Amino acid sequence: MSPEEWESLCDGCGRCCLLKLEDEDTGEIHYTDIGCTLLDAGTCRCRDYPRRQAKVPDCVRLTPEAVRTLPWLPPTCGYRLVRDGRDLPWWHPLVSGTRRTVHEAGISVRGKVSGTEEEFETEELPDRIVAWPGQDPQDPDDPPDGK
Repeated sequence: MSPEEWESLCDGCGRCCLLKLEDEDTGEIHYTDIGCTLLDAGTCRCRDYPRRQAKVPDCVRLTPEAVRTLPWLPPTCGYRLVRDGRDLPWWHPLVSGTRRTVHEAGISVRGKVSGTEEEFETEELPDRIVAWPGQDPQDPDDPPDGK
């Protein structure tokens, strides 16, 4: 797969750009409704994608190698779906032909982000844990819980 083809697997949902907390005892990953400093919550895109790692040192570059081992990729993530040998859903831009469908299907973070990491104190993060980024609203076996 060429670098351009690999990048096209990103559906532009923004879920991977939400802050995540890891339970030190269990290793369980908890998503928050707080975006990275570079996340544009309206477009669900990075404000400075080419220089994101210089500006946000803990930004994870989603390479094929990294995707094989990352436990926190959302169930709707195109990289995860391809990794797991699954088909891309109808709303994925490569299937639908438009970036709008990821928003129309309710997959993206649009309208669900409470703010960026600069707007919250570290001790507030546990209160910002939400379940929806780890769920697939299109999957009848994984209904959203409204959080």
